[in-house]
Amino acid sequence: MALAVDFEPGSTPEGKVPDNQRASAGERSSARIILAIENMNCGGCMRKIERVLDETAGIDTVRANLSAKRVTVEFNPRQTDTEGVIAILSDAGFRAADLAHNDLDDHARADRDLLLRLAVAGFAAMNIMLLSVSVWAGLASDMDHELRVMFHWLSALIALPTVAYSGQPFFRSALTALKAWRLNMDVPISLALLLAAGMSLTQTIRGTEHVYFDASVSLIFFLLIGRYLDQSLRSRAKGAAQNLLGLKSGWATVRNEDGSSERLPARAILPGMRILVATGERIPADGRIVSGTTDIDEQLITGETLPRTATKDAAVYAGTLSLTAPIEIEATAADDDTLLSEIARLMETAEQNKGRYVRLADKAAALYAPLVHALGLITFLAWMFLGAGWETALITAISVLIITCPCALALAVPAVQVAATSRLFKHGVLMTSADGLERLSEIDTIVLDKTGTLTRGEPQLTNSGEISNETLAAAARLAAASRHPYARALVNEAKIRNLPIQPAQNVSETPGSGLLLDNADGTQERLGSATWCGVPRPTEQSTEARASLWYRSGKHKPVAFHFVDKLRSDAAATIAKANAAGLEVILLSGDRCSAVADAAEAAGITKWYGEQRPDQKIAHLEQLKAEGRRVLMVGDGLNDAPALATAHASLSPSSAAEVSQIASDGIIQGPHLAPVIETLAVARKTRRMSLQNFAIAAAYNAICIPLAMAGFVTPLIATIAMSASSILVTSNALRLTNTPLELS
Repeated sequence: MALAVDFEPGSTPEGKVPDNQRASAGERSSARIILAIENMNCGGCMRKIERVLDETAGIDTVRANLSAKRVTVEFNPRQTDTEGVIAILSDAGFRAADLAHNDLDDHARADRDLLLRLAVAGFAAMNIMLLSVSVWAGLASDMDHELRVMFHWLSALIALPTVAYSGQPFFRSALTALKAWRLNMDVPISLALLLAAGMSLTQTIRGTEHVYFDASVSLIFFLLIGRYLDQSLRSRAKGAAQNLLGLKSGWATVRNEDGSSERLPARAILPGMRILVATGERIPADGRIVSGTTDIDEQLITGETLPRTATKDAAVYAGTLSLTAPIEIEATAADDDTLLSEIARLMETAEQNKGRYVRLADKAAALYAPLVHALGLITFLAWMFLGAGWETALITAISVLIITCPCALALAVPAVQVAATSRLFKHGVLMTSADGLERLSEIDTIVLDKTGTLTRGEPQLTNSGEISNETLAAAARLAAASRHPYARALVNEAKIRNLPIQPAQNVSETPGSGLLLDNADGTQERLGSATWCGVPRPTEQSTEARASLWYRSGKHKPVAFHFVDKLRSDAAATIAKANAAGLEVILLSGDRCSAVADAAEAAGITKWYGEQRPDQKIAHLEQLKAEGRRVLMVGDGLNDAPALATAHASLSPSSAAEVSQIASDGIIQGPHLAPVIETLAVARKTRRMSLQNFAIAAAYNAICIPLAMAGFVTPLIATIAMSASSILVTSNALRLTNTPLELS
């Protein structure tokens, strides 16, 4: 129900979609699964997965995420199912599994497995180098031939089992790729390992002076360092979403209808169940409080550090913490339908989407694998043609195969994107668009909506001193039947005064006018617009003209209620920072010009427009676009949806209750406006770091490949250089997570 009062056309309380516009789960014609792909290791793997699934009947959309080793598939359950999708991937050479709730445990095991293989390779490398130290020290000429051969065989006994065990992650990946008639970055790595170890064994059997067991094992050691850091980064990349789900209470105490209670897994909770939440316990499902009062720690949801006092009928969310008292709640959503799960899905979407820079890196990596093998072959043939001998030619080709591995290029952008997404999440911003950060980095103008964006969206009564308790209680009886912000503000004011509120029965509503109650004695009570309450049309200068709501009982004189929607606490400071950074800030609102002028003056905005319809807002944005501006639109995402789509980039503040309904590049959680500045600063830094990582990868290849082909790089040095480049781009990206940023 809505009251005919002064607020922006088309808006709804707190940016929520009306219940009657939300599709039920039973009406959905598609299913969605997230699969973990164990052996997706490069851009070629990712494209192969997407192509194979895109060509499958019944599959609607596919999004592969290299950083998290996941693929999200939406399909028609009438044509295929989860097992069918997994079978298709298996035929293509990929090991897929439905992402279960214990996924973090699986990745912890994978981390431990890599760490163990890394430890074995490191221990073996140290021992082989000890055996080779005399040769490296230049004492080989003084060493008996038999003693040198024995040292070589001892090195072989250490190296060959180590290569077989510690090299398995690379061998498995390469073999899977070759079975599917494709190449990935592990193919040249495996080829280099096998050639180096095989040639060294041949040289040992022949009793020659030089072998390369130390290079083979050191190669695996340094590769595993990079692979382990990569695996850890991937775990952290998806950790923001998975850790959210990990904060859900695993068990719940459910009160049965007969008054008894039992402990159930949180996944077994159904809407309507009564749940007992003890002091200090996490709430296991979204719901409303039916008894008790407590302070709720909602930092996980809103980013706000101060607890919120929650009383009867207050909404609470899964994963938040009841701090001060036990409460009983009625579940309204559970398991995958909770707000916490919704936020986790948004985080997954943000991590899986690919922007321009990521797509560019993918294309470069796709061309890279064939080029690596071509360069290796050219190097071998060239050195043979020059008469260097097959041993020298092969060692040089092995060095080229190792040093040209495109690990740094593959990690250049995803690592930065993951770090940026994680940082913004900590500041209460959920990115939901593929290239949102890239477009946000280009912004030079900010356009703000007023209600619910620049302001808190929570009207407060300003003429409370003029309203008697009797009148306020009577008006609140009618207001309790409406969900409009002004009606709720009226009820809240009555609660503040501790007035008894008995919601009136049989209250009817006339859309566009207000609420009506017919009393038994024949009198009427009305709450709504001035016309609805029979108030003569006031002049523009009169106090009555600024009234937001009217109440009239029978023939008594109508009473005016004045409300003001206060600015967000940091609105003025945020606008000042934007202006200092050279950004122009414009206020576009559908509210009255007088209200918009007051808000603009209080926030420090000099350019504003009031009484703007959605089409007029779009016209303003189109005009700015024609002037060459890159506009960020910040609006509530519902009545401003067309404007959000028109702008170069968009952000939406949200109460988080209907966060999935807001169509924008990012969603701002919590009561502050400062995350807008943080998002722009992170976006600009993300672009700079992405370009830095591209430059690092390009410089590495430009310098190292010619040196390797010219014979100046041994396999050991090639291994160190290749691993160092991957570690360098990853470390550069991780700086973004904690580096203080200023918008400039």
